[in-house]
Amino acid sequence: MSSQARWYDRTHPPLEKGACVAARSQKNVFDAFSRHFSKIQANVEQVIQGKSEVVRLAIVTLVAEGHLLVEDVPGVGKTMLAKSLARSLGCSFRRIQFTPDLLPTDITGVRIFTHDKREIEFRPGPIFAQVVLGDEINRASPKTQAALLECMEEQQVTLDGDTYELERPFMVIATQNPIEHEGTYPLPEAELDRFLLRVRVGYPEPRDEVEVLSVHERSGRVDDLDPVAKAGDIVKMIEIAASVHVADSLKVYIVDLLNATRGHRDTQLGASPRAGLMLMRAARALAASEGREFVTPDDVKQLAEPVLAHRLILTPEAQLAGVSADDVVADALEEVPVPARSRR
Repeated sequence: MSSQARWYDRTHPPLEKGACVAARSQKNVFDAFSRHFSKIQANVEQVIQGKSEVVRLAIVTLVAEGHLLVEDVPGVGKTMLAKSLARSLGCSFRRIQFTPDLLPTDITGVRIFTHDKREIEFRPGPIFAQVVLGDEINRASPKTQAALLECMEEQQVTLDGDTYELERPFMVIATQNPIEHEGTYPLPEAELDRFLLRVRVGYPEPRDEVEVLSVHERSGRVDDLDPVAKAGDIVKMIEIAASVHVADSLKVYIVDLLNATRGHRDTQLGASPRAGLMLMRAARALAASEGREFVTPDDVKQLAEPVLAHRLILTPEAQLAGVSADDVVADALEEVPVPARSRR
């Protein structure tokens, strides 16, 4: 057993001798998960230098069956992150450039009558890929943005009464520029709530930027990446991550964090129950990435800001005072006591 605290419930039954072999086998499964996770991360970082945490969170989002919102200024590697992740996984990849004239059928696909077959045929849109990049998603109209809701939540497309399943793994990586507002449509709260995590890439450190110049001076760097995992491997990782144990005390801790955002003086709307489910799902994936079959409070604390902040709506007074949603989450983490370690 590792020296790190093991977060089981006090009511969790102790292992009997006959169960020790099964426990060791389970530990081997999570060790293998961690190795696969690290291999994917290292492959992506051949292209994305100096942003280990961003890359790690992107892969956490993938194995938690979520979607990622990347919000930052142009030129910091948002598109490159999506491309390199898809190449590392050997998954199908499509890019959708969102513009004001983009139609919902440009995303989901259309049904057309074919003269040669004399029948109506469905022609799938770019959403029918395993990793989909929605570039500058806030430039599309609300109607077009809404076309993504069913795809992201149900992993399916419904058109003219027919439902088409999307292939697993399925992940949307959307980007938006927070600086430029002309000609954009802010994402509604319902759509923001569909994104598991929101991250900001940020500018690299000077030494990392020098490495970027060296690595990318020759073209085709992303295309040179070899896949280090298959789609089937990711599906297995998703199932393993979903089996990570979360103690009841940690579930209470998550709910207390949600309530702290709802009762905060600067929030008009706090985190929803869906946010708690997303936080727990992401914490499971993060724990598995470190080879653990249990979640700790540090997992929850590390993910609280990227999971919760984009789901909060601040009061007008708070916005005028320069308060950010990140500040509210930081206050909640400081206010809510960390649960005591459960003992077996």
